[in-house]
Amino acid sequence: MDASIVNALTIDVEDYFQVSALAHHFPRGDWDSVPCRVEGNVERILEILEERQALATFFTLGWIAERYPHLIRRIAEAGHEIASHGYAHERATAQSPECFLADIALAKAVLEDVAGLPVVGYRAPSFSIGADNLWAHDCIAEAGYVYSSSVYPVKHDHYGIPDAPRFPFRLDNGLLEVPVSTTHWMGRNWPAGGGGFFRLLPYAVSRWQIDRVNRADGRAAIFYFHPWELDPEQPRVQDAPAKARFRHYLNLTRTEPRLRRLLDDFEWGRADQVFDVAAD
Repeated sequence: MDASIVNALTIDVEDYFQVSALAHHFPRGDWDSVPCRVEGNVERILEILEERQALATFFTLGWIAERYPHLIRRIAEAGHEIASHGYAHERATAQSPECFLADIALAKAVLEDVAGLPVVGYRAPSFSIGADNLWAHDCIAEAGYVYSSSVYPVKHDHYGIPDAPRFPFRLDNGLLEVPVSTTHWMGRNWPAGGGGFFRLLPYAVSRWQIDRVNRADGRAAIFYFHPWELDPEQPRVQDAPAKARFRHYLNLTRTEPRLRRLLDDFEWGRADQVFDVAAD
């Protein structure tokens, strides 16, 4: 492992019932009546990060910040970056430019009001900026964000721009896009940035991929996970489609031990600092 490179650890702060795969089972209008588990899960993550003396970026829903302002302040007081995941976890591809701009501007305002700090980073729910809605980058810049981490340069059934740059690039509007990490092997990009693949594949695969980004590419990696992925006791939606159940519930008991190994094997920091987003 290359200890000289600090990688970016990111957490998409949403609850189990807010994920896109289960959207049909938990309409947004019913969210306030669903028992939340995000608070306890984020507190657990904060404990683990403190033990390992690691910093991270928390891409947080405005909806969560409104209901758990003390949790947002806890994250900020621990030295982590507060960034935006939008307000209500609605995919960019499902919104008009006007609605998308309103959602991300509201999220930024809510998070800044709660945290008392500038919010400069944004990540689209489900990495939902693709070739058909690149206009979203202009909305992100217009809303006042400095950087985005909304593009995944892979081929996937729900997201991805396979031919996008693999490493941070600046758009004409000045916005810095920080794609989630991939490894290039056998002529294509492979997911290396966490999420469901971190639970699906053996830990050694993730370790090899991040080490390859550090050593072969000489670049910092950016990795993500969700608080609900550390929560094997979360309620199960038994009538969800088999594919959705497989992706959401697979290996939940293994996430925390793997996360601990990841924190031991590599150096981690906040995305805004790792990529020096305000440098230019």
